[in-house]
Formats: sequence, structure tokens, C-alpha cells
Amino acid sequence: MAVRLAARHVPALATLVAVLLGSRCLAAQADIGRGATTDLFVEHFYRPGVDVQNYELSLDLPATGKTIAGYAVLTVRHTTRVDTLVLDLVGLTVDSVRLDRGRVPFSRTPTEIHVPFHPNGKFPVRVEVAYHGPVEDGLIVRTDSAGRWTGFGDNWPNRARYWIPSVDHPSDKATVSWTVTAPAGRTVVANGVLVDRTTLPNGRVRTRWRESHPIAVYLMVIAAAPLTEYPLGQTACGLALGRGCVPQFVYTAPEQRAMLPGAFAQAGEIVRYFSSLVGPFPYEKLAHLQSATRFGGMENATAIFYSDAAFRTGRMGEGLIAHETAHQWFGDAVTERDWSHLWLSEGFATYFAALFARHAHGDSAFRREMAGIRSVVLSDADAVPTHAVIDTVQRDLLALLNANSYQKGGFVLHMLRKQVGDSAFFAALRSYYSNHRDGTALTDDLRAAMEQASGQQLAWFFDQWLRRPGFPELNVTWSSDPSSHQVTLDIVQGSRFGAFRFPLTVELRDAGGVVRRATVLVPAETRSHIVLPPEAQPASPRTLLADPDVELLARIDVHPQ
Repeated sequence: MAVRLAARHVPALATLVAVLLGSRCLAAQADIGRGATTDLFVEHFYRPGVDVQNYELSLDLPATGKTIAGYAVLTVRHTTRVDTLVLDLVGLTVDSVRLDRGRVPFSRTPTEIHVPFHPNGKFPVRVEVAYHGPVEDGLIVRTDSAGRWTGFGDNWPNRARYWIPSVDHPSDKATVSWTVTAPAGRTVVANGVLVDRTTLPNGRVRTRWRESHPIAVYLMVIAAAPLTEYPLGQTACGLALGRGCVPQFVYTAPEQRAMLPGAFAQAGEIVRYFSSLVGPFPYEKLAHLQSATRFGGMENATAIFYSDAAFRTGRMGEGLIAHETAHQWFGDAVTERDWSHLWLSEGFATYFAALFARHAHGDSAFRREMAGIRSVVLSDADAVPTHAVIDTVQRDLLALLNANSYQKGGFVLHMLRKQVGDSAFFAALRSYYSNHRDGTALTDDLRAAMEQASGQQLAWFFDQWLRRPGFPELNVTWSSDPSSHQVTLDIVQGSRFGAFRFPLTVELRDAGGVVRRATVLVPAETRSHIVLPPEAQPASPRTLLADPDVELLARIDVHPQ
């Protein structure tokens, strides 16, 4: 997900995922978590004992107004014995509930449906919910510039409950099918593969889509709008599941079609590159849609929604496309089981967009991106100084869209890659993805994969960078002794965030332009005195540059003695 913000004077990627400001003031924020139990913030499962395996969602959409009619069929399995099934649904009227095709009584709160629920032997239970009413959130209903009715799903973090009876939490993933009846002139796009599109006798159009891979409820969306399809063709052939290709499409308002493919000309190479790094593209297709979303981009599985303004103002860029596409692997296929581990989604998308910048534009572009990402972290006055990346304290889910989840999380991956080496890093990512694809994960799952691939014990690294606030603040004094030809570093770590352990690369240059480098290990101590190895010392060094390749998340002040 990319949040929409006022631009900062930093590289494109860092601007794209800069800290969320204005969105925290959205009126819908007050609804987030309404009616949720404290399980929402426990690192495991939101509804223990219940596993929704599949949603069959049918919607009848109006030509005007916000009133929808829905019919949801859920296939639900017991994981432990529970006597009540609790489904999230806010505001809408529930007309009936059926279990295994028999009508049953239910109770209703403003935010939930409570249904008597008993095991049905070894077989899953079929739960049917008929409902209707004006939808106030989750499905964004508005008229476009031509006065035509449009509806776009916009569920993150837990706003699907405003229009889908569901277990609305990323810990419970399921397959989903959509049957949407809409006025003629609306193109309906949803997760997965298009099954059929039929014009009914009354002139309305019924469209069916099917997603066969389990996804989180916040990723289950439809678009119903006057959209025109622009095929990008079969992409990343041999790198999809089953060694096939990934069909890609762009859907825009008719008047925007002339700008295509634009930045989407890179969409095929983005999928090919990420597939080669991590593993097969996890879904049946990838669509990119001009939409109504409160975010700059939203990574709905197989159907990425981008803000309308990005198309209309010409600000659609490859960095945004790469960020949202990376989520198809990290966030969608492998989903953080608990909100506090959001960095497993946003940090990955941030870093992979930077990796694509290197792939497409070279090492200098990559270093600029990483420098921009770091500058956002170092200048953040909100989350970074006061909260850990794995934030088990924060209860406002929108507030998790911050520099910790995005930029610091992304830079931690950069440092982790340096710590274990390229070969182990990408081998671990491939293992992590393969083991958790279509499921959920926590940070310790990533740590286990990194430890296995590298042979290193990394608890200290993950605890230091992800479970405590801040970053190192370094005062580095260097001196050179001409008689002994020794260069020494005196490093003082600031007290605001305490001492960190890290490798530090320094580059020395002499008067003749000879350059030498050394990487030293700095201990987690307030003061360190380090003598550089002889091979790293020019005869008469004139300058010293710390962290020349932008590999350390730290504020560094360097000066000669």
C-alpha cells in the first residue's frame, strides 16, 4: 500500500511511501476497530477455533445511491470446539442466516452477527447470510466526473466488515468467488479469474470472478465502474505458478486510456524481476485499476487499485507500480498474521521497489533511493523515536502506516542483506515465501529462514532493529599517526536510543586520490576505540567518509581529531 501525502523533496520511492499524515484525520478512522475484541491485537488469531475456508459473495449493485443487496456463503471449519460463530458486519441489515441450508436464529450487534455454531463431524459448515442496506465504508460508492455510479472496494485495514460478513482479520485467509450484478455500462473487475459475464433480460450485467488462492479479507475487492481494458499481454512467462505466464491488464476511465501504457510498460519486467528473486508469481492474473481509494495504491490480490488522481495528473510512476506489485508476494501471498508485523508487508514492498530501481537504473539510482528512505527515518519525529517497528502497543491501525512500517522496515531488510550476504538473503526469502505462500507469517518465521540460510544466530539483529525504537546516533572522530601509519576511530553512540551493534564501512582517500576501504564491527557500547587494519590505510589519508554505500541506518557525524 502506498499512502497519499504531500510530496517531500526526497527520491521518488521515499516520497511514495512517506509517513502517513493527513489520512489519520479521515472520518472513517473513528470506525476502525469498532466492535473488535482485544484479540485484534494478539499475535495469533482473531477468532480462535474458526477457520473460514471460502467466501461465495453475491452482490446486487444499484444505479444510484448506496443501498446494496448481498448474499454471502461461507465455508467454515472448526479448529477447536466453539459454540458461537462471530462474523463482523457493521451497519447493514441481516435478513436471514442459514447453517447447512437450514434457517437458524442469530443475534445482532451493531458490528457483529452471532450464530449458534456446532461441529458438523469432520465436514466444514456452510453458513449463508442474506443482508442489505446502505453501505457506509469499505465499498466506496461515488459518481465519477460524468455522473456515473461507481463502486470500489477499499478494505484496509479492517473495513471489509462494512459490506462483507466475514472474519475480518489477516490471520484468517480464504478463497473467494464474486457474483456481481450491476447496471449496464459498468465493467466489474475482482480478484482472480473472470468466469463469465452475462447480460440479463432486464439489461443489467452479471459478472463472476473466482480467486482460487487463499487471501486475507482486506484484499477481497470488486471494482464496478465505466472502465476500459488495456491488455499488457502475457508477461513473466515461465515464472508464474505452473511455469505459465502472468496476464496483465490496465483498467482506466475511457478518457484516460490514451496515456497507456505509460509507466505500465514496465509492469511485465517488474513481475519478471521479482519472480526471479523470490519465486513464482502467486496468482492467476494481475490487473492495475484507476479507482477510488484513500491510498495512493492498494495491493488487492490480483487487482491493484491506484488513486484516480495518479492517472489524471500524470503522476503514475514505476516506483508506485513496483511497490504495489511487490505486495503480491509480500502481504498478499505471505500475509502478516498480526497487525503489529505490518513491516513484513510494507517494509518488503518499500525495499523491493528500491531493488527494482537498481535493476532498471543502476547502482547510483539504488543508493539515491536508499538515502532517501533513510532520510525519512532520521527526520521522523512521530513513530520512529517512540515506537518499535513491531509495535504491539499501537491500537490505531491507520497509525501503523508510518516510517517504521515502510522506510525503517525496508532499511532493516537492506541491513539484513548486508549482515548475511546476498546468497543467503535471497535463498532465505525464497524459502520464507515458499513455506508461507497462501498462508500467514510472523517476524520470527522470517528470522528462522534467515538463520537457516546463513548459519548465523540473528535474534540480536531482529531485536535490536525491530523491537526497540530509534537508530544509532554516532559521533565519529578519526585520526592518523604518520609515524605508525595507523588510522583510528573513536566512536561515541548517543544516549537517546542507546548503543547498537553494527558493521560500519569507512572510505579513506589520500592527497593523490588513492582510496581504501575497511569494514569494522562496532560493539553495542557507548564508546569504542577502533584501529583500522593496515591494508585499509593510505599513507597520508586526507578525508574519511563513513558508510559510503548507504548500508547503515544511522545518523553519523564524522570529523578529524
